Amino acid sequence: MTRTALVTGASRGIGRAIAQRLAADGALVAVHYGENEAAAHETIALIEKQGGRAFPVRALLGAPGDIDTLFAALEAGLRQWTGQARLDVLVNNAAINTPSSIDEITPEVFDRLIAVNAKAPLFITQRVLPLLNDGGRIVNVSTGATRIALPEVGYSMSKAPVEALSRSLANVVGPRGITVNTVSPGPTLTDMNPWMQDNPQVQQMVGSGNAIPRVGQPADVADVVGFLASEAGRWVTGQVIDASGGCFLGPRM
Repeated sequence: MTRTALVTGASRGIGRAIAQRLAADGALVAVHYGENEAAAHETIALIEKQGGRAFPVRALLGAPGDIDTLFAALEAGLRQWTGQARLDVLVNNAAINTPSSIDEITPEVFDRLIAVNAKAPLFITQRVLPLLNDGGRIVNVSTGATRIALPEVGYSMSKAPVEALSRSLANVVGPRGITVNTVSPGPTLTDMNPWMQDNPQVQQMVGSGNAIPRVGQPADVADVVGFLASEAGRWVTGQVIDASGGCFLGPRM
């Protein structure tokens, strides 16, 4: 039977790496994207080049009707590829990060952060559960900013709910053999962090704060998600897995 997965925000960065990893592990991957269709098709092309299978799913999260739009496309794609709308893995990765320091944040910015980073994962998960096979996997992607004090208070606040969601939901769906976990990356080289791109000095400075002194790569995070989504991760649930290379663990002697 074909294993199936949905990865939100899979057109770039960590989401793209997760989609590639799950496809390499044999899953048919629904590559969700919001607006950048070309980037989503780049993800699919990379997966197909590696011998995997994937199809695009478009839905702008945080917009009216976003969940209905997402699931209409998802279910149609699954039926086209497999003959049924069943899922084995959900990865809630899509997120936005806008300037949200205590001096800058506005009610409108905060509402948008919550809509995409917290509300969407909750209601995507709600809609997935009837489609999710027993023994399925749910992985939510959070951020080290929920553990480490950073100026972007709005962003940190918007990501903390997915950690609470994982813990509480794991207890609800455990009898079905479904695991629910959170992966928390640290500073990672993606286009969400353009200030690090093509700047080795900044990367060295940021990486020096990690126990493993380098910045993260998307594949570093994707491999952790791949483990949690696999049969090998069957006994891990309700956990927040820090995938930051040991970001700000403390002073070195």
